[in-house]
Amino acid sequence: MTMFQSFLNRGDGPEIRRVRHELVRRCLEVLAVERLTPHMIRVTLGGPELAGFTSSSPDDHIKIFVPGLDGAPTRRDYTPRRYDPQNGTLLLDFVNHHGGPAAAWARAAKPGDRLEIGGPRGSQIISGPIDHWLLIGDETALPAIGRRVEELPAQTPVTTLVAVPGPEDEQVFATSTHHVAHWVHRSMDQADEATAILAVLKTLEIPDRTFVWVGAEARVTKAVRQHLLDERRIPAQWIKASGYWVKGQADASVKHVGDER
Repeated sequence: MTMFQSFLNRGDGPEIRRVRHELVRRCLEVLAVERLTPHMIRVTLGGPELAGFTSSSPDDHIKIFVPGLDGAPTRRDYTPRRYDPQNGTLLLDFVNHHGGPAAAWARAAKPGDRLEIGGPRGSQIISGPIDHWLLIGDETALPAIGRRVEELPAQTPVTTLVAVPGPEDEQVFATSTHHVAHWVHRSMDQADEATAILAVLKTLEIPDRTFVWVGAEARVTKAVRQHLLDERRIPAQWIKASGYWVKGQADASVKHVGDER
């Protein structure tokens, strides 16, 4: 029995606490639009209706309401990248890809435009005796990963492993943590393949009391989780894995990837 397993057997593992929020729909104004990287567009939102906005966890989701490709209203899930109550601003990062109504809206967005949002409906707050964080994902998870790296307490050891199309899509996070970043480059057509991420993951040390957060295409998330469970022997309660999207299915996700075999 490892020290890690002994520690868990005492019942001192991490806890994921679910917090509910009042569901509010808001109409916000576009204040600025920035091409953050070739495949990421950052939109800054504000306005009086932003008052009282609450987002308690870096991987929260809100609903945004935009015109679909056929013109009919549609909605999509997005992570609040950063909320600044003092300045009254909310940042949303949009992956710039073809065929998505939210990405099309972001490409065309300009100051003065309006965007309706709803939520977050709730937050999942991770706490407990966590000594190290390992955050794994793709471009769709970069808002959640970047936000967690920036919001973790100073000096916290955190490692990130993120797949993006190329070096120009890498991001730098403003953080006081001990952050080590690993980037994997692959085309967006290969975003449902786990091979490149697994190749790097197999080389990484995962210390005891490491909480592993995974967010990517559903099949990639499942493969990463299975590697962590089967090859690295990470206990399931130290992993939170979500399929942020499913290739070939519009507006589909798997919020909690389980131990399917």
